Amino acid sequence: MASTAAPTASEYIVHHLGHLNSTGHKQSVIADFSIVNYDTLFWSISMGVLACFVMWLGARRAASGVPGKMQAAIEMLVEMVDEQAKNIVHNEVSRRFVAPLALTVFLWIILMNTLDLLPVDLPHYIINALGWGEAIHYHRIVPTADLNATIGMSFGVLLLMLYYGLKIKTPGGFVKELFTAPFHAHGIGAVILAPANFLLNIIEYAAKTVSLGMRLFGNMFAGELIFMLIALLGGAWAGWNAQSVVLGVGHLLAGSVWAIFHILIVLLQAFIFMMLTLVYVGQAHEGH
Repeated sequence: MASTAAPTASEYIVHHLGHLNSTGHKQSVIADFSIVNYDTLFWSISMGVLACFVMWLGARRAASGVPGKMQAAIEMLVEMVDEQAKNIVHNEVSRRFVAPLALTVFLWIILMNTLDLLPVDLPHYIINALGWGEAIHYHRIVPTADLNATIGMSFGVLLLMLYYGLKIKTPGGFVKELFTAPFHAHGIGAVILAPANFLLNIIEYAAKTVSLGMRLFGNMFAGELIFMLIALLGGAWAGWNAQSVVLGVGHLLAGSVWAIFHILIVLLQAFIFMMLTLVYVGQAHEGH
């Protein structure tokens, strides 16, 4: 007879950190860019479509009269992002693309982060209820807790930095800046310092990209782990002695408090990613 023993705490967490991926083994891997995590793709694309739908719906329902609650909320959001874009990206032509992009990124990340507020075991309950438990044994629904996703997003910001650097400064000016900044020199000094300038610029681009993705991943991954640890207290309800009641009540209180606090993290991390995207693109318009 197969064992029906409950998993240990470590087994529980390892299971919930596992991805449905392209390896066929579905193991938990923090960062392996040769692996495709299907659950991350599904939920990130779904939240992206939802973000676009919400903005489309708000634009479709926009009226010149007294705005409704949804229109007022979207107008406030658009105005906030547009004001930040004006203060950071001074090129009006670039801002026509960058400002809507920043708005989309902000709302998209909020929706992806918000998935972390769902009960930890809810996805697995739904999957098992639908009879898909054998095919989908592992599944994670928070895309921003997957380093593959956040680094991919930050790589997109890197491409924007390179694009606007080449566009605004011209290819020749962009390449010249790579070898002359930040240590500006003349004559033989410029030749001697060129390798150091180039190395520092490459490090700067790499640091911006990695730190942007790591910051979002680190905060959401830590929040997800804390939710899992709190969820382990829920197992105390299996018994009805004094200890189980105390642990069960602790589970409810800790989960509620952390969920309320985590709402701030959800919004803050989306705002930080959006602001750094604007800052990095704005810096690409300026010379050292």
